[in-house]
Amino acid sequence: MPAKPRPPAPPSLPLHRQKQLLAFLRQLELDPTAAGGPGDDAATLAPIEEALTHTSAGRPQHHERLEFLGDAVLRLAAAEYLQREHPDLSVGQCSALRAQLVSDRWLAELGERCGLEDVVRIGAMAEGDLAGRRTVLAETCEALIGGLYESWGGSLEPVHLWLDSHWQHTTAALLADPDQHNWKSALQEWSQGQSLGLPVYQCQERSRRHADPRRFVCRVSLAGSTATNGAEESLGEGWGGSRREAEQQAARAALQHIRRQQC
Repeated sequence: MPAKPRPPAPPSLPLHRQKQLLAFLRQLELDPTAAGGPGDDAATLAPIEEALTHTSAGRPQHHERLEFLGDAVLRLAAAEYLQREHPDLSVGQCSALRAQLVSDRWLAELGERCGLEDVVRIGAMAEGDLAGRRTVLAETCEALIGGLYESWGGSLEPVHLWLDSHWQHTTAALLADPDQHNWKSALQEWSQGQSLGLPVYQCQERSRRHADPRRFVCRVSLAGSTATNGAEESLGEGWGGSRREAEQQAARAALQHIRRQQC
């Protein structure tokens, strides 16, 4: 199905903003003026500007439409990448890898690395919300993927040009450590395989400060396991800015402890 026609370029896109967007695209190693590219006119840049305008900026054209499109484009591009670069992996392995390659966590990290915050238009309240910063980065990154797809006339080429090298790095790390970012599931799989029941997580809030990376501490143990002093034995401890992150880090520490014991 052919891509929908691009919306008309916003009339208020000043020349300095056009130059800023073009410089940003080239920073991502995307050149719309290259052979086969869409060109560098205002119509080409309109979806990019829309993608980089967060709803909090209060403008009529904002990122949400392209975020919706970008979600589908991202998943398709990731599937293409995995089939092309890792044809020997099973469907289950590809599915698990793709879940990591399209996750909000990965998108937020990508946006941070690429300097997305330098070009995104965002409202003052959202700008001051440190806790929501990573959400904004992930949403805007996904919208930019949709914007690139639309700017290039429904082609995945710019998406692959931008993302493939980042995916290559992430995929190599995940294949070297399959449990990465999914340590809770890995620990649960191990404990049930050993007939030891489910891991038990106990979290405490140590800081009231939003965006504090050590706001929560979590300890994980197995039901019924006790230390020599009779207290419940902790397998691992982790810290994080959220309960979920602290639990993941505790599970990671527990798995490392278990592997050391098995050596």
